[in-house]
Amino acid sequence: MKKIFKNMIPYWKTILVIVAVLVLQAYCDLALPTYTADIIDVGIQNKGIEYSLPEEITAEEYEDAQLFMTKEEKTLWASSYEATQHETYERSVTDKETLGELDSEFAIPLILNYQMSRMEEAQFKKLLAEQTGGDVSVYEQMSLEQIGQMMGTELKVSEKEVEQEDGSTQTVTCVDIRPMFEAMIKSGQMDEDAVLSMRDSMQKMVDAMGDSMITASKAAYAASCDEAAGLNLAQIQTSYLWKKGLQMAGLAAIMMACAIFVSYLASKVGAGVGRSLRGRLYEKVMHFSNAEMEHFSTASLITRSTNDVQQIQMVTAIFLRMLAYAPILGIGGIIKVIQTRSGMGWLIVAAVIVIFAFVMILMSVALPKFKQMQEKVDGVNLVSREILTGLPVIRAFRREDKEEERFDGVNRELTKTMLFTNRVMTLMMPGMMLIMYALTVAIVWVAAKKIDLGVMQVGSMTAFITYAMLIVMAFLMLTMMSVMLPRAGVAADRIDEVLHTDFTIREATEPKHIETSEGVLKFDHVDFTYPGSREPAIHDIDFTAYPGQTTAIIGSTGCGKSTIVNLIPRLYDVTKGSITLDGIDIRELSMKDLRQQIGFVPQKGVLFSGTIASNLRFGNAEATDAQVVQAAQIAQAEEFIEEKPEKYESPIAQGGTNVSGGQKQRLAIARAIAKHPRIFVFDDSFSALDLKTDAKLRKALSDTVQESTVIIVAQRISTILHADQILVLDEGEIVGKGTHEELMKHCTVYQEIAKSQMSAKELGLTDGEEGEYHE
Repeated sequence: MKKIFKNMIPYWKTILVIVAVLVLQAYCDLALPTYTADIIDVGIQNKGIEYSLPEEITAEEYEDAQLFMTKEEKTLWASSYEATQHETYERSVTDKETLGELDSEFAIPLILNYQMSRMEEAQFKKLLAEQTGGDVSVYEQMSLEQIGQMMGTELKVSEKEVEQEDGSTQTVTCVDIRPMFEAMIKSGQMDEDAVLSMRDSMQKMVDAMGDSMITASKAAYAASCDEAAGLNLAQIQTSYLWKKGLQMAGLAAIMMACAIFVSYLASKVGAGVGRSLRGRLYEKVMHFSNAEMEHFSTASLITRSTNDVQQIQMVTAIFLRMLAYAPILGIGGIIKVIQTRSGMGWLIVAAVIVIFAFVMILMSVALPKFKQMQEKVDGVNLVSREILTGLPVIRAFRREDKEEERFDGVNRELTKTMLFTNRVMTLMMPGMMLIMYALTVAIVWVAAKKIDLGVMQVGSMTAFITYAMLIVMAFLMLTMMSVMLPRAGVAADRIDEVLHTDFTIREATEPKHIETSEGVLKFDHVDFTYPGSREPAIHDIDFTAYPGQTTAIIGSTGCGKSTIVNLIPRLYDVTKGSITLDGIDIRELSMKDLRQQIGFVPQKGVLFSGTIASNLRFGNAEATDAQVVQAAQIAQAEEFIEEKPEKYESPIAQGGTNVSGGQKQRLAIARAIAKHPRIFVFDDSFSALDLKTDAKLRKALSDTVQESTVIIVAQRISTILHADQILVLDEGEIVGKGTHEELMKHCTVYQEIAKSQMSAKELGLTDGEEGEYHE
């Protein structure tokens, strides 16, 4: 995980912008459920009435509303309204914060006022009996008109629909008893203190109603006042719904813009991380010696540079979009749930615990398989590359079926591992959905009871469900990331392993410089042992190669010829002894300066995609056309180049697959010649040439490189007959050193090689194979 995040550090400014935009997106996302609840509770149930203070009220209701108010509340009430010309009072307060405070201030007196204005007939008669000390049965037999006459006032009567337990509705007669209290106050039967005392006793009943019933009662009172004052409630409701709907649409638009912007920035950061990792890997691998290349293998390095980097790039982009958003959304959802004060938070806590346990179980099973998966991808790439590279040989030996079986084996292993992890991880989404739906059912079940008791409204339940889903969704995002992060973590470890691999061949701390190179190359009692091997590949190699001379190395297969020439450009470093160039240990030279002096032609000719000219200029980009043509002439490549329609601009396919082996070898030799180095190293580079071309090339080469040091590794005696110095290797040691003539006299190994390739006459032997050599 730390290694993944470390790659994002260079983009910290962009990441801060992403987090800021995600906070805005989360704010909008968390605000939408509140708007939904408002539309249901206020817009639909309360007919668009937001506050308990009516927008406009009749003069009569303005006075009646003060019945249960204290002196301070009456003063505040009076300051909140202004008289109009239509015998009504209009609300003068417009500030939302102040209106919210007034809502709380006037909640009790206005609810009491509303209940007193719409008291059911049976409840009214019971209350009247309690206040007068009379018999309830007597009042139950009297009509409301008779009771009004008895009290000397006219009672206002209305009707309302009441829902029964079986779901049916019943019309109930209601009485406005406020005139009765006013008459009792005027007659002296009751003073204001008694009214306020009654308010205190009735407040207990209001407190037991629940928040939703209190809110509904306040809104109902305001709606009845607005309607009585002549306001159009349908228009108020429609305006409220339009306003909230447009606000929700605006929030949704902002969320969409934020999501698009975050996706753009996250993709940009992900692409940048991928580009940076590929660049660092490429730069690192370019400095690898053969030892590091053999340690990782080409197939593995390709996988790490492509598939593994792609994993990190993808996870980086998704991380910035989801993993950073999930905590913001989850924490915000928890805060909103706490603010609802619904008492159902324990349901979400239980769901989160179940989710966490579920994810941990799945990850403990799947996590070990992710590393195995990447290793098996390496295996598939290795076998695929080997089969595709060696396809002609496979066909020649009729090994197609065996190689198919080999590929099928590694492919099945990869498939088996991937199927296991995928089957485990496919349980995650259904499991999460099951938990989400179970949570929804639990919330509805608990909330239904609260709604029935009047302590919660339908809109509040809807908002709570939405917040719960947002919280669970946040954990779902984290869960999805938990699927991807382990695999990306493995990829990051594999990439980090390459980036932090110590070089076996290091640059000199304070490199020396060769002002004017002469090209004197000396091996001073050199030993070399390959990494992981116990026995040295070469032992006590000691010779000097001079400018203007050709030093040839010959010996049986596996005797260490290529090992020696690989030490010259420091593809490996010597284990013992030293190699000097013009008296300076090559380990004290910068590798750039050292390799600039060398024209290296490997055993296997390697060409790069481009043109013939671009390949010949590979070692010397400043080479003129004349120099390129001259190099091709010396390497005997001009003839086949001129036969091509585009000549030197003829395309070369990747790996030089569109030219023959001999042509590829000649172009590789021409590339080294065009570089004009001080030292030429030919590692069995003439093996793909016929004898005639070989002879012509060596003749042209000797005329051109008279001032250069030439080292040739060869299998054929004919290639090195005229070398100034021939080294004969056997089992990693020099067993002969000298010219052809000298070695034919004194070196048995050289004689055996010579006799196996050339006739006695060609070698100058007098008595056949057993004869003596004569110059």
